[in-house]
Amino acid sequence: MFIFEMQFIWVYLDELLGKGLSGWVVFKLLIFASARLVNMALPLAILMSSIMTMGALAENNEMTAMKSAGVSLLRMMRPLIFFSVGLSLLAFVFANNIWPVANLKFRTMLFSILKQKPALNLTDGVFYNGIEGVSIRAGRNNTETGELTDVLIYDHRGGEKANRTVIRARSGRMEQTSDKRYLVLTLFDGHSYDEQRDKKIREPRHALIEGAFEKMELRMDLSSLAFSADNEEVMKNPAEMMSVHQLDQAIDSLKVIVDTVQYQYARNTLRLTKKRLDEGTSEVTVPVQSLFESVDAKEQQKAISWAKENTRKSKDLLQRQMDELKSRLKNINRHKIEWHRKFFLAVVCLVLFFIGAPLGAIIRRGGIGIPTLIALGLFVVYQLVTMAGERMAKNQFIEPWLGMWISTVVLFPMSIWITRKAMKESALMEKSPLSRWFTKLARFYRMKTKEYKA
Repeated sequence: MFIFEMQFIWVYLDELLGKGLSGWVVFKLLIFASARLVNMALPLAILMSSIMTMGALAENNEMTAMKSAGVSLLRMMRPLIFFSVGLSLLAFVFANNIWPVANLKFRTMLFSILKQKPALNLTDGVFYNGIEGVSIRAGRNNTETGELTDVLIYDHRGGEKANRTVIRARSGRMEQTSDKRYLVLTLFDGHSYDEQRDKKIREPRHALIEGAFEKMELRMDLSSLAFSADNEEVMKNPAEMMSVHQLDQAIDSLKVIVDTVQYQYARNTLRLTKKRLDEGTSEVTVPVQSLFESVDAKEQQKAISWAKENTRKSKDLLQRQMDELKSRLKNINRHKIEWHRKFFLAVVCLVLFFIGAPLGAIIRRGGIGIPTLIALGLFVVYQLVTMAGERMAKNQFIEPWLGMWISTVVLFPMSIWITRKAMKESALMEKSPLSRWFTKLARFYRMKTKEYKA
């Protein structure tokens, strides 16, 4: 979990820094992100821990002692199997109840942070536009004392796009109120320039008011810089924020909508085609070829153009209808993928346990080194197959159930094979009789080739 958390932090580091977020907001974001990362961290943790546990037993000869006492491998693994089954059930409860809520809160908070403006931090000689309606530039800013020199302010808070009010001061002081709601700028030894406009005159003349001051105090609202979480109701539609029961209801509703749309499209297409044909035909029944040849070349050209135009319109209509149906079917597939994902996490935890535990008994290595390398290699294969299957299912190349369970279909035979190898106490890559026969055949062929060359 720590590794995946660090990856998440590095991805969004630029969005988190410089926005004045409190530690509590960042902590909640990491907690919600951790809940979303369980579907990757938990299978990898089970795989690594099972290899390390059984590998340590075999490395310390404890497994040999138990086998000499008549205890089989499956009996040794029985407590771990019960624990893994219970952990898989908890994984399903987590994926069905906690994961959707964490997804909702994570998406809402991340969206709120992404749209959050940077915190008030003046850079020497650079205009700061974070405060709504005001642009501030200071030649030099002392962040410890708040002292400013060579201050230039463009104030357009009156709704005008132009910078009608300009304030320039030799020095100043910047501080915030105790509730962080307002910024108080105290300016010394400066000038202000204000353009006055008469809105009643169509082509106004601008009157410039210039004033000098020894001290001026400006109060600016900082509410636009305050962090505020968005409404969660806006983010509740995606399928990954639903439970199994909600997904069932959503899938049924979407299927009804698709059936209704298909019926309406078919009826409208037939009605439109019949209407266009009726408008271009007469009541006299004659052979088409004779009717076409009986008119002059100009009328023939008009008939051909009319037929092409109607065909193009019908084709465009059908294409739009097909695109809409594909979009609706793709939405149904996304809901089905999330439905299978709830059960997928629980099953893959069991499958990876039955790969890791026997594998640890075979390799006879505990600790972190070799088990970690083997677990990471297997996990990369599992993750690549899972991502490929999910991507193909989302793009409607394969069925959603096959796309989500393809990695389990690949790993399940491997778990059976490794478990049988461990029960028979045979080497993992032991040669089969068929492979030994091919080796002998290749050796015989090389000997005959050498004799022929000699």
